[in-house]
Amino acid sequence: MSNSFKGRTGLDRIVRATGYSFDGLKTAYRGESAFRQETWLAVVLIPASFWVGRSWVEVALLAGSVLLVMIVELLNSGIEAVVDRVSFELHDLSKRAKDLASAAVFLSLVLCGSMWAAALWHRFL
Repeated sequence: MSNSFKGRTGLDRIVRATGYSFDGLKTAYRGESAFRQETWLAVVLIPASFWVGRSWVEVALLAGSVLLVMIVELLNSGIEAVVDRVSFELHDLSKRAKDLASAAVFLSLVLCGSMWAAALWHRFL
């Protein structure tokens, strides 16, 4: 079985891959309220990281923690879509996959919140 998408190379592959990535971002923004909320949080927090951070390392960690939440949310949404594609039937493995993906989002949010709390504490107190 041949995959017609695998034959692309060079600039054509990069352009198409970029288009697929933007399609994914649009799909997530339109269809996932959590991703929409995280996007608007990023619109505020990423610029704020330049003000709160005292060095480029702090800025990178603060902004990176916000982007990490969005990345993990995208992966969570992908896992949920695949599980739902296979079956809407209740199954222990489906629940396990969705719960593990949700836990990953939760931990990324804890990490992000902790980094921001520590940076704000260090900056202002």
